[in-house]
Amino acid sequence: MKLGINGLGRIGKLSLWHHVSRKHFSELTVNVGREIGRGLNDLAACIERDSSYGRLGSYLYGHKGGRVIEGLDEEKGSMVINGVPVTFLRTARDPRDIAWQVNGVKLVVDTTGAFTDPTADADAKWGALRGHLQAGAEKVLLSAPFKIKSKGMDMPTDAVTTVMGINDEDYDASRHSLISAASCTTTCLSYMIKPLMESIGAENFLSASMVTIHAATGSQQVLDRLPKSGAVDLRKNRSILNNIILTTTGAAKALALVIPEMKSIGFIAESVRIPTSTGSLIVLVLNVQDDLESPLKRDRINAIYREYAKNSLYLEYTEEQNVSSDIIGVPEAAAVIEGTETHTRTASIAVNLDRIKSCSLGAGVERILNVPVTQAVVYGWYDNELGSYTNMLGDLTIQVADKML
Repeated sequence: MKLGINGLGRIGKLSLWHHVSRKHFSELTVNVGREIGRGLNDLAACIERDSSYGRLGSYLYGHKGGRVIEGLDEEKGSMVINGVPVTFLRTARDPRDIAWQVNGVKLVVDTTGAFTDPTADADAKWGALRGHLQAGAEKVLLSAPFKIKSKGMDMPTDAVTTVMGINDEDYDASRHSLISAASCTTTCLSYMIKPLMESIGAENFLSASMVTIHAATGSQQVLDRLPKSGAVDLRKNRSILNNIILTTTGAAKALALVIPEMKSIGFIAESVRIPTSTGSLIVLVLNVQDDLESPLKRDRINAIYREYAKNSLYLEYTEEQNVSSDIIGVPEAAAVIEGTETHTRTASIAVNLDRIKSCSLGAGVERILNVPVTQAVVYGWYDNELGSYTNMLGDLTIQVADKML
């Protein structure tokens, strides 16, 4: 079976690395949509080297790994990478115009980040995710969360959001043609929330919040530049090399798609970008209704993660003292829980029942209710590029492919 990849940015390039390593697909077709440098040799040089992960040969075979790209054919736009034939398409940018059908590609991973609206028509002016289907693909995976631009529109019945090991069973091969793999942050967050929810019970969660201290992304600026006309967030145009930059994340909305119980829990998600190339951290804060006689403590929380990790392909628990570079390249770790930094505090919260509209009290009834609440803080590392997200995206891609056969 052939696999198509649209885009050769960070996730596109690393997905190419992932699949030439696994060799699950007989051939790869990569759409870059334009000429690169002076030709195929320059494109091969870009694929072979990476500032965050080193050389492709070393990634595949360690320090003895040499050049693994050969057989360059400028006219055909093809090369062989680690024994896998790869064809590069360099003309079309609009998904509906990409030659998937001509190249026998039925499964496409779109990594551009440009086409995220599952409701957009294939013939939309600036292109759309459904354009891949019009061009001959049968299934399209999106390496980003869906974003419906028109207010009031529901998620189409042929679209689904999944995280491997969390809700990938929601994917129905007979019905779904558009599959979102959520985001790197949502993936990590789901593995921080799910074990606790299964053990403590969603009904005991009062509220939750998270902040991701996130590595830089390709959408940020190396040096300060003027914002585009109509831009409302001036910070996006400031240099990521010199600043800690406050920004936003869609992790809260996407999390509710993969863990529906989160819809009933007050949840806030924020993001801070920092001057590192990869390796990110989520600080999760939970408020849980508790029992003062046997409150939720750090040891129990860590034990929950430790046991869950024993049976999970994608969760790791550690009591080592890590820094962000330690997480880079850790394979298939959606989240690495830093157990030494788990903290809890339990207190009795006084609730004034007179301020609760739905509460009707008779004469002589105590107006103040004391509720034991535990606040827990958990830290989870994730490699937002290759180690965590791209490896899990690769697993999802192969799972979808196998159900197409």
